[in-house]
Amino acid sequence: MNEELELEQPSDDVYERRTFVIDKGQEPMRIDKWLQIRIEGATRNKLQQAIDNGFVTVNGKNIKTNYKVKPDDEILVLTYVNPEYSELKVENIPLDIVYEDADVLVINKVPNMVVHPGVGNHSGTLLNGVAYHLLQQNPTLSEDELPRYGMVHRIDKNTTGLIVLAKNAAAASHLAKQFFNHTVSRKYMALVWGDVKEDAGTITGNIARHEQFRKMFTVYPEAEKGKHAITHYTVLERMNYVTLVECVLETGRTHQIRVHMKYMGHTLFNDWEYGGDRILKGTIYTKYKQFVDNCFELCPRCALHAKTLGFVHPRTNEEMFFEAPIPNDMLSAIEKWRKYVGNRPLVED
Repeated sequence: MNEELELEQPSDDVYERRTFVIDKGQEPMRIDKWLQIRIEGATRNKLQQAIDNGFVTVNGKNIKTNYKVKPDDEILVLTYVNPEYSELKVENIPLDIVYEDADVLVINKVPNMVVHPGVGNHSGTLLNGVAYHLLQQNPTLSEDELPRYGMVHRIDKNTTGLIVLAKNAAAASHLAKQFFNHTVSRKYMALVWGDVKEDAGTITGNIARHEQFRKMFTVYPEAEKGKHAITHYTVLERMNYVTLVECVLETGRTHQIRVHMKYMGHTLFNDWEYGGDRILKGTIYTKYKQFVDNCFELCPRCALHAKTLGFVHPRTNEEMFFEAPIPNDMLSAIEKWRKYVGNRPLVED
């Protein structure tokens, strides 16, 4: 019996990975025909396009559409799956483009911008603006040719910073594999509540949707459910009541940094979904509350920024690295905290 080993969709990545192992008794059969039988809704034409663009590999190597499967072959298929995605609306939206060539587009995303259209977010998304930008260069481009206009990963609505998109299907498959293999370098800056005890550490804990609050995610430490998730952190600056940390993602789950930091007792500053929009560390004095409220007004969102992004270029195989400065809203709140604590001693709750 032919076996499907795994079905995996890392939540911040937008491709689903399916792995099949060919049964020992399998007769030779064209791979597009073999996959069409096993993948619901797949057409020969779509499968052939996927094979041509590197979305299907056999034993770790790209193959041609006329390849015939044989016993013990391991087939990896990347398919675009995102149930929250809805039809996009092409809009002329200003984009902060950090880098662009014929294959990739790197954008510094602003706060309060959803990456892709979905329920309740049809207009003003990053992808709407990307579609407009790409169609100015190639008016005949369609989502059939370039699914989701090259989106290969996501960051949250209120997270700022770097995101890479592909400008052709071959680049999309190349980048998607890098995200799946965890070879993409991503560093985030986060302002968190409390005085983080260790100078550096690693948080490991499976992440899945909260059983009661379905828009939230939580850690399941016993690994009884959820997806494996690893976050490395380094303390950059302590400010008595808050700490500036650098987080490096080894995996890419939805809300990973926000959930992991809350799990270790350091919810992100002004992260209202996870309780960070109230005083979690500090004094009971009115002046302190007024100060914190002022900081919330300066940075009216979760204080998280995707600062660096590194990947291998899909055509040249050159290692590329990009950095985006901390945006003004988050930087203003950090500077206000620096000024506030000065040489003040830590006052416990």
